[in-house]
Amino acid sequence: MKADHPSGFAIDDITVGPFAHGFGSTADGRPYAFRTVRSMVVLEIYRADLDSDVPGPEDVVALAQARATDIDLHDERSVVALVRDMIPHAVPVESAAERDVTTVRALLGRISSVIDGM
Repeated sequence: MKADHPSGFAIDDITVGPFAHGFGSTADGRPYAFRTVRSMVVLEIYRADLDSDVPGPEDVVALAQARATDIDLHDERSVVALVRDMIPHAVPVESAAERDVTTVRALLGRISSVIDGM
């Protein structure tokens, strides 16, 4: 199924049921994928300049979660509506490089405070 909307939001593939999942593109053209994990629907939005058909964890730029118990996972329209509504609420995530820099800076900051205290 391909659900296109005037807003530009599209779902290129969707599977409904207890393990609902699919992928598509946001209104601004970024690819995304969603899947059901336990009782949550997890949405991952990827960077716009992907050079691979299969994005990795390092390509995730935003995440959103919603309770799967709030909708009928067997109804395609409900799943599409949930995913569409989750996109604006996705929270940006730090890249792996940013997380490493933060950890290194924190460690260096602690070391320098110990040295200054001597």
